[in-house]
Amino acid sequence: REGLEMNIEFREINRSNYNECIELKVSDEQKRFVASNMYSLVQAAYEPNLYPLGIYKDNHIVGFILYDFDDELNGWSMSRFMIDIKYQNNGIGKVAVQKFLEFFVDKYGHQKLYTSAEVDNIIAIDLYERNGFEKREVFEYEFSGVKYREIRMINNL
Repeated sequence: REGLEMNIEFREINRSNYNECIELKVSDEQKRFVASNMYSLVQAAYEPNLYPLGIYKDNHIVGFILYDFDDELNGWSMSRFMIDIKYQNNGIGKVAVQKFLEFFVDKYGHQKLYTSAEVDNIIAIDLYERNGFEKREVFEYEFSGVKYREIRMINNL
């Protein structure tokens, strides 16, 4: 594992790279844990304060982050995070989260950053905890007729 020396960078999703972003996929088992990148990009186009970023490794898009200012929480949230199935299990997710936290602090200063994960998404919860997020409360909501049960986490950057 290359650790923080891994060449990870973020690029805004725009006309030049949105198709590549849409083509990123997770495993069938993971699909229930994260909205499709296509849905996230549509959401970002029509809702305020949503910021989509491509995760790049060595100039290739390998993942996606959507962060936003959440009025309900009155704070910033990393609302979507995914690494393409072809690039999972080699440390990219860990480094991407670490680098995103650095990017966030550089851009917005030290403040709280929220995220959440389905309560049974052990891999994501573990990844977030290893990067300084602490579990807060479990919350439930319904979207398009599907009930979700997630754990909210917070990182005091």
